[in-house]
Amino acid sequence: MILNFVEAACQDISDRRLFGICDNIPGRRARIDEFDGRIWIAVVVNEVRYHVTFTAVDNCIEIRRPDGLMDKRCDGFLFYNTTIIFVELKERGAIGNAWVIDGEEQLRTTISYFEDTENAEDYTMKKAYIANSEHPRFKESQIRRMNQFYTDTGYVLRIENRIILD
Repeated sequence: MILNFVEAACQDISDRRLFGICDNIPGRRARIDEFDGRIWIAVVVNEVRYHVTFTAVDNCIEIRRPDGLMDKRCDGFLFYNTTIIFVELKERGAIGNAWVIDGEEQLRTTISYFEDTENAEDYTMKKAYIANSEHPRFKESQIRRMNQFYTDTGYVLRIENRIILD
């Protein structure tokens, strides 16, 4: 199956110093918002003012398993220059890390499909974020999970809602 991870209808662009990624309309794709911080799940800090593209995956790009059913997908990814950042957005205040496990699985699945495309070769800096607007507290450190994610995928994983572009 050939996937188009650069579908124009799924993309938003920004070069603002600060913007957010939101997913506040059920059944619609995630998107960039530059004005209403109250709806941002992930906050993107872009001090250098890169020309950044966000591509929505969930509710925009179909990724199907071999049996024809829709596979798990993350909300989308940011890219600029030779950097790509996959993002899964969560709005859960739950104690524990079930939302982290779910987000990690969505990221792994999407990254796996992306890495099978020719586009993957264009990026030398590869990151992934699980962003939760509720700023949950963890009972345990997530360092081992983040290290294992990097070992398995080659992507640096962060579990926070502030994405700093460097």
